[in-house]
Amino acid sequence: MFRVQNPEEKVRNFESNTAPKLAKMPSKKKRRRPESERPTIHPRNKYSETRPDFALLASLYPSFEPFVFYSHDGGRPRIDWTDFNATRELTRVLLLHDHALNWWIPDGQLCPTVPNRSNYIHWIEDLLASDIIPKTNTSGGNVRGFDIGTGANCIYPLLGASLLGWSFVGSDVTEIALEWAEQNVKNNPHISQLIEIRKVESCEDGPSMEKSHDGESVSCESKIELSACVVREEVHPLPSASFDLHSDANKRYKGPPVLLDVVRDGERFDFCMCNPPFFETMEEAGLNPKTSCGGTPEEMICPGGEKAFITRIIEDSAVLKQSFRWYTSMVGRKSNVKSLTAKLWEVGVTIVKTTEFVQGQTCRWGLAWSFVPPVRKIVSLHVAEKNVMSFMLEGLQRQFSAIHILQSVESLFRSSGAACKLNTSSFTVDITASNDHCDAILKNELQPLDEVSSCQHVQETLNGSSCLLHPSNNLCIRISVFQQIPGTLLLKGSLRQGDNPIPGAFSSIFQKLEEVLRYKFCR
Repeated sequence: MFRVQNPEEKVRNFESNTAPKLAKMPSKKKRRRPESERPTIHPRNKYSETRPDFALLASLYPSFEPFVFYSHDGGRPRIDWTDFNATRELTRVLLLHDHALNWWIPDGQLCPTVPNRSNYIHWIEDLLASDIIPKTNTSGGNVRGFDIGTGANCIYPLLGASLLGWSFVGSDVTEIALEWAEQNVKNNPHISQLIEIRKVESCEDGPSMEKSHDGESVSCESKIELSACVVREEVHPLPSASFDLHSDANKRYKGPPVLLDVVRDGERFDFCMCNPPFFETMEEAGLNPKTSCGGTPEEMICPGGEKAFITRIIEDSAVLKQSFRWYTSMVGRKSNVKSLTAKLWEVGVTIVKTTEFVQGQTCRWGLAWSFVPPVRKIVSLHVAEKNVMSFMLEGLQRQFSAIHILQSVESLFRSSGAACKLNTSSFTVDITASNDHCDAILKNELQPLDEVSSCQHVQETLNGSSCLLHPSNNLCIRISVFQQIPGTLLLKGSLRQGDNPIPGAFSSIFQKLEEVLRYKFCR
């Protein structure tokens, strides 16, 4: 029997009948992009950690159980992060459970988060194991580290010695920090021989005359000026660097010595590390009402905050140079990473590395640099090097476009003496570089450009896309820039001749270019 449908049923039936048809409609076949044009998908940062198992720790350690509670709906166990006693007990049981370390600090001292500090240690382990710079033997094969401001908790030396067998010098200023750091070392006799706690002698009572690492007598007050002098005389900065050593005088670090006057003459270290004072005032330090990790003014604040403190480490490193293979520091604000990186290039470092540490809702950044010349990677003649490489520039600031990237690429290569031709219609730069030009770029031995001639050269638009005339022993490459989505560009580099006359040069140069452009243009 035929039944008349009401209007609503008609609509429902129409939708249900047409839906399958729409789903089966053939989709337009997309062109599969070549491997060289595909963006790199990075896995989750390996320096990220999950929350500790509070229930397990409470069952194993009765002293921790009173600090663990459960929500009314039977949710996962928690602790009160605003309770200093709870966070201190959590740190104690984690160090005991995971690392067999006996540990304690008095009330008010900075209580560290163990997973975050472990991440920092493992990142340094990766830096030391990498082949970015030569592996040198500073202390009979044993890795030797320097912890700037080790604090009463002495967390980095304890973790480094117990996890990896590293030896450490931990420095600090206050008597209570030195006393409890020594006590934490003594309470772990299985690693106590690996850790030295060193008192930092303040220069506040007057300038003391000591020998610099160049053998000249300088005062504590004048050593930072010596650092600035050395930098100005010996370093040719990258064109993008713009950091004035004497600017913002009120924000300069004016506290006790950091590395100079603490590191002894002739001492060598594989690395230094630091959890700097992140804040300028205690009011600023207490702005997060959700946590309570303690901390004294000496541990938490300094004039100019972390930026001033890390700047002092950088200035000291410019004097100590290769006394350390790697200089590193934790950074609490991502906005400071870029300006500190600019200063590092200014003082003539050979390499800069950064990473991100994630623990719960807290993010910190790691900054590392070195004055050791990087290892020149030699590619076997039997292994064909890639002729095309690419990378994505993501998070570009709004004021920058593809032409700015092209101009920066041209500026970088021209500052090494290489020949360049920029084509603004095809968004390409053709480069011809000799072996010496490649070395200059990799070692940052770049000469300042004449701004007038540079601007005139940038405006030149070439017809055609032929490569520059070049001898057969030169490296001839083309850099192309492609717009992807707003704020994202694809850069592709390709060899413009069949064989690479300088094995390994193309990949090394392209990696260096990626590093420079990311620091200059990406947020």
